[in-house]
Amino acid sequence: MKYVVSGLEPAFFVQLSCLGDDALHAASATRVIADAKSGFPCRVSLEDAEVGEALILLPFAHHVADSPYSASGPIFVRERAVERARIFDKLPEQLRIRLLSIRAYDANGDMVDAAVVEGAEADPVVRQFLETTGVAFLHVHFARRGCYAARIDRVV
Repeated sequence: MKYVVSGLEPAFFVQLSCLGDDALHAASATRVIADAKSGFPCRVSLEDAEVGEALILLPFAHHVADSPYSASGPIFVRERAVERARIFDKLPEQLRIRLLSIRAYDANGDMVDAAVVEGAEADPVVRQFLETTGVAFLHVHFARRGCYAARIDRVV
């Protein structure tokens, strides 16, 4: 089963990097500067920010569905992220180095299965979920903080 891991569309966030701190605050967002190589995972590029790099921390509705599983939460987006990551048939390093919660959803947006797994061991779980009848797509979350990380779809 081939799959693609997708970051978020940068067009959703481009206007935020132009805003000052007060305007960001009014939008329930804040600018942060990465002070470590790990800990600032961009949801557009699916890479961790470099030390000294600016990111926007903001709330994001990552699962908009007419379902009890509709959800939102905080995410980081690098200010300079201009291209949406699309990674085929492997998990990006950002996911491989963290404890993950992988959630399988049906076409109605209802969760049908889930697993918590170390990122380095997640590929077989991803493939198993995508091979399951009724699973339409996966969401990956960082298990320790619970934040949305990326979406995974079958490649057909």
